[in-house]
Amino acid sequence: MNDQDLRALSGKIIKNAPIGRKSWFGCGGDADMLYLPASVEDLSEFLNLWPLKEPLTVIGGLANTIIRDGGLRGATIQLGKALANITVMGERFIQAGCGANNANVAAAAVKAGIGGLEFLSGIPGSLGGALRMNAGAYGREMKDVLIGVSALDRSGRALRLSREALKMSYRHTDIAEDIIFTGAVLKGHAEDYETVKARMNDIKKKRNDTQPIKEFTGGSTFANPAPDELRRAGLPEGTRAWQVVEMVDGRGLMVGGAQMSEKHCNFMINTGSATAKDLEMLGEELRARARHKFGLTLHWEIKRIGAA
Repeated sequence: MNDQDLRALSGKIIKNAPIGRKSWFGCGGDADMLYLPASVEDLSEFLNLWPLKEPLTVIGGLANTIIRDGGLRGATIQLGKALANITVMGERFIQAGCGANNANVAAAAVKAGIGGLEFLSGIPGSLGGALRMNAGAYGREMKDVLIGVSALDRSGRALRLSREALKMSYRHTDIAEDIIFTGAVLKGHAEDYETVKARMNDIKKKRNDTQPIKEFTGGSTFANPAPDELRRAGLPEGTRAWQVVEMVDGRGLMVGGAQMSEKHCNFMINTGSATAKDLEMLGEELRARARHKFGLTLHWEIKRIGAA
């Protein structure tokens, strides 16, 4: 893609974009080129023009992502305000762009008297990331409320995919990495506004009380172990990732400027001087401890991308 091609597009181009510093962790490298699409159609055109052999990364709100210190090569696409539309459809449905903040989707549903989507207020970041990892909180996950998604393939071709086509499982969506979600239809249920509002306020209070949300942090560091993994490790059924971290003396553990939160030990925080390498090494130290003590593999829930 040459400069003339780039100038013909409607989106915004930022060279050497400091995306690591703008992530929730507040550290990490730059993107060689960041593209902020102006619309789904503009994004489709960009994908059609960007050579298949060149590196391409898609990011959202960077809530649970470590941008490694070496940054991102090629082009990085960030879905933001231009793809953040939220539309109420009748008494049960919400249509939203994948650049929309999850909390804003939840708030729109509550305002419309649609129940069942307030758990989204407990998931940091944007809708696209939540769909990609089948994010969940407070007993619900995306596959419980998803009807279907709109998407683009690597060449910019528009796709519509049902929930069933995504084969969603715990913190996983079985879809090719180069498929870019652009929008989704979510289903709740008609419910009294005050009841739904009270439930969302309760979620917000629980999150404020139990998570280090005022720190430079992300979402949960590790996914909860599967039942068969716990059995092989000789751990009780239902043991959570934070409990494993606790059992290997991980609460408050530090590597450089990175620390496992004292408030919630499945959350990493940047105490102010952490590098992305510090954060990743801290996570790997805990994984090594869990393997050594229990023969258990803790699986990263935080995404790590870029060059070391």
